[in-house]
Amino acid sequence: MNNNSKVLALKYRPQIFDDLIGQEVVAETIINSIKADKVPNAYLFTGIRGIGKTTTARIVAKALNCLNGIEEMCVDNLCENCHSIANSSHIDVLEMDAASKTGVDDVRDLLEFSRYGPTSAKYKIFIIDEVHMLSKQAFNALLKTLEEPPSYLKFIFATTEIKKIPITVVSRCQRFDLSRIKSSELLDFIKKIKDKENGRVTDDALKLIVKISEGSVRDALSLLDRALLSLDTDKELDLNSAQKIFGYFDKSQLIDLFKLILKGKEEEVIKIYRKIYDQGVEPKIFLNDFLELLYYFKNINSLTLESTNFSLNDDEFNKIKNISNQIQPDVLMLFWQFSIKSLEELDIVSNQHLSIEMFLIRLMHLSSVKKIKQLDREPKQENSTSRIETKNETKIIDQIKNISQEESKNPEIETEVKAESKTIINSFDELITICTSKRELKLKFELEKNVNLINFEKNRIEISFNDSLDKDFVKDLSLKLFDWTKERWIITLSKSKGDLSISEKKENEKKILIEEVKQTEIYKNFMESFPDAELVDVKSITKEDKEND
Repeated sequence: MNNNSKVLALKYRPQIFDDLIGQEVVAETIINSIKADKVPNAYLFTGIRGIGKTTTARIVAKALNCLNGIEEMCVDNLCENCHSIANSSHIDVLEMDAASKTGVDDVRDLLEFSRYGPTSAKYKIFIIDEVHMLSKQAFNALLKTLEEPPSYLKFIFATTEIKKIPITVVSRCQRFDLSRIKSSELLDFIKKIKDKENGRVTDDALKLIVKISEGSVRDALSLLDRALLSLDTDKELDLNSAQKIFGYFDKSQLIDLFKLILKGKEEEVIKIYRKIYDQGVEPKIFLNDFLELLYYFKNINSLTLESTNFSLNDDEFNKIKNISNQIQPDVLMLFWQFSIKSLEELDIVSNQHLSIEMFLIRLMHLSSVKKIKQLDREPKQENSTSRIETKNETKIIDQIKNISQEESKNPEIETEVKAESKTIINSFDELITICTSKRELKLKFELEKNVNLINFEKNRIEISFNDSLDKDFVKDLSLKLFDWTKERWIITLSKSKGDLSISEKKENEKKILIEEVKQTEIYKNFMESFPDAELVDVKSITKEDKEND
């Protein structure tokens, strides 16, 4: 294959220890052991994907079998052994993918092959990738040979799941934990690759690639390859273009949304979120990014731009730092708890997009807890009113400086609410009664049939529900409660079972009543005369029924 036709991850794959980035300690230890002729029976490389486990295994195989020795290991003009190992064609260096060969028979064939010494190299080497995929019997078959192999035989294992390997196997290997590549090192590396490929990419776009790759060199090179192929030769890849290519939204949008949440700008918050959603960002990804932003707001004073792993650029970092100094920590902790709770709710809600919108609305209500207080209970005029007053001691957010001054000019706070239009709801039964009186039959049906009450308290309802619940139920109920009570309500969805629904309770009461009637003499005498009859319902006769008769 032409070297220029290879993907970047293969084209720039390290060939010697000096080519490895971020694994200097591992490389130095292995080199020293080979120089001292204290080579372990088996190496075990573990770490996340794309950081060089299999690549390091091949380099170790070269170092052990290079005709020039470890001191003068081939770099450009490869010896016969190094050339064959690099092409995966050396007869004494066998690479096996444990994901496709997991059984004990495969391992037995391998051990049978190991009985014969190397043909042209110093060591016969077995490289087993994704070794954790081997079966328990296969691992057991390896144990004895691992502990006391022939002097010419070496094993090199690579895995991303070290915990799935039996401890008896791990203890027989020299283990090396390959670390994630630091953001600064990875950025410098892909910059060099970009220059070699004559690519035109801005530093901000490269930082985004580093962020998304999460310390994986292979992921970073694959993303860079994709980015370079997506642009015309005369264009430069900037941050906005990179975000569109990788489906990654601008963090500054999230910061602006956070500021608007604090100010209670509901329409603008929903507008920004829908714009983010339209970019293809999944609700769970949005919530996780929101949690990451909360972390930065809470800890920004103890962080540096480097420690954010390029999740933030300079402008975003400074924005967060300025805002965070004006927000109380307990507010951020409340937001964090609500975000975690909403992540759990996503698993039980059919339309996750609507759930996120309700989550943002709940945050705004949480951020401006207000109490309606009647200033003068004695009506001074015919049209007596109650004025909304914000108490400083109950107010949680709008902690950005001078917000309290803005609130005094906010027409929402000056809004007058007629006292007689406010409805008080103290229980779940009262809520159903009000739904009946207000002719909200659909809400009444959902509350009775598909909702299980867990907890009901002032301005807060916690429920669970069945699969038949209407997808707009929470939104409709929240709007109606605000319309009736002139107060914001928080409706929490839970995985707990909760009480029986009202319909289920009525059905149980009906069954109990039927069983009681079946014990009466009248029923027994009736069934003797009509054995094929079946009692399906029982109705209690009221005083009014008797009078009508």
